[in-house]
Amino acid sequence: MANHQSAKKRIRRNARRAVVNGARVSRIRTHVKAVELAIASGDKTAAQTALKAAQPELARGVRSGVLPKNTASRKMSRLSARVKAIG
Repeated sequence: MANHQSAKKRIRRNARRAVVNGARVSRIRTHVKAVELAIASGDKTAAQTALKAAQPELARGVRSGVLPKNTASRKMSRLSARVKAIG
C-alpha cells in the first residue's frame, strides 16, 4: 500500500482515469462492431454510414491516448477496405 500522500493521490487518480478510459474504449468498440454487423449483413449504405460514425471515434481514441495511432489507422483501413468490397 502507498505510504506517501502523492502516491495515494496517484492511486485515486489512476482509478478515476481507468473508468473514463474504459468508457472511451467501450464506445470505440461499439462503433466498430456496428460497422462489422453492417458489413456482415451486406448492406453497403448502412456500412458506409456506420464507418463514417466510427472513424471520428477512433481518431478521438488516439487523441485521448487510449489507442495507439497505428492501431486506429489499421482498423480504419481494414474496415474501409471491407466496406468497399461489399458488392
